[in-house]
Amino acid sequence: MMDMSPLALGFLGSLVAGLMTALGALPVLAGRTPGRPFRDMSLGFAAGVMLAASFFSLIIPALDAAEQTYGAGAIPAAITCASILLGMGAVAWLNGALPHEHFRTGREGPEADALRRVWLFIFAITIHNVPEGLAVGVGFGAGGLEGGMPLAIGIGLQNAPEGLAVAVALLGEGYGRGRAFAIAALTGMVEPLGGALGAGVISLAEPLLPWGLAFAAGAMLFVISHEIIPETHRSGHQNKATLGLSIGLVLMLFLDVWLG
Repeated sequence: MMDMSPLALGFLGSLVAGLMTALGALPVLAGRTPGRPFRDMSLGFAAGVMLAASFFSLIIPALDAAEQTYGAGAIPAAITCASILLGMGAVAWLNGALPHEHFRTGREGPEADALRRVWLFIFAITIHNVPEGLAVGVGFGAGGLEGGMPLAIGIGLQNAPEGLAVAVALLGEGYGRGRAFAIAALTGMVEPLGGALGAGVISLAEPLLPWGLAFAAGAMLFVISHEIIPETHRSGHQNKATLGLSIGLVLMLFLDVWLG
């Protein structure tokens, strides 16, 4: 595995992380549907992992990479800040441009009456998972196994509760257990595409490294703020959600220091 190219590492690492979505959805096949408090705490955990990964695995390495090229000063900070905003703006644009529907707030984006409801849900989850795969791919493309492994583990850990949340929400919409599991599992399969893209771009164009790292961080930060945290606070379980976020953040920090 040490001899694999960054592109292959990015694809495989994000594939494993994406498969954790299916693992998280497995309880619905066994007839177990955790209550809302546990689901909100799990999503809070996912937000904490993504928040720590954004800063410790992406933004700080982006600053370091920019400083190696441009030296200390305002330019590395400006590049990183601009890239974060570009990443957030890109996901915000996707959020408005693609037809999709949220589990609670309903349909957003252009009208798409010809699309079945299930595909509206898939579009929504795709928007959320692409930045995660991109982040893993950029990590492997920038730092090889050492740079990508903490991100792959962290994103995989947060994908499990995300897969469970998707499957349970689909059950609530009237889908059968098998179909809810299958759709939840498939939503994680967009991550290898993002992983291959991120690793490929960074490995081919090294000057883009700080831009790619911070762009991936911005995309993840938008998802945290716009989707995950509001969802965890909607049903009055914000204390449990904050506990989950705290655990996820320190766990990802520990993994990043230990493995990176």
